Amino acid sequence: MIIVSWFTYALVSLFLYGCWGFFSKLATNYINPKSALIYDILGAIFVGLVFITVNNLEWRGDIRGVFYAVITGVTGTLATLFYLVAVSKGSSSIVLPLTSLYPAITVILAFFILKEPMTLRHGIGIILAIFAIILCAGD
Repeated sequence: MIIVSWFTYALVSLFLYGCWGFFSKLATNYINPKSALIYDILGAIFVGLVFITVNNLEWRGDIRGVFYAVITGVTGTLATLFYLVAVSKGSSSIVLPLTSLYPAITVILAFFILKEPMTLRHGIGIILAIFAIILCAGD
C-alpha cells in the first residue's frame, strides 16, 4: 500500500489552485464574474456528487462541524466571487498573488481566537505578507 504524505496532497492542491486562478482569468475574459461564479458552483456540485457516489458518503456528524463546514462554503464562495470580479477588472498576475496571501489572515485569527502559538517566523511572514500586499497593489 502506498502511503501519500501531507506534502504530496499540498503539492497537488498548489497545482490545482494555480490552475483555478488561470482558468478563472480565462472564464472572466469571456463571461461576467457573476456568471463565472454560477458555473464555478456547478463544477463544485459535480465534484461533490462524484465524491458522494465514489465514497458512499453517509450524512452524519457533529452539528458544530456541519456549521463550520457550511460557513467554509459561504466564505469560500463569496471569496471566489470577489476574486472573479477583481480578476475581471485587473491583471491575474497581480490579483492572484495578492489574494493568495490569505494564510496570513488565518494565522492571525488562529492566534487571537484559537490561542494557537505564533512563532517569530510566523510574525515575520505576516509582516512580509503586508509588504507584499503593498508592493502588489502599488502602481
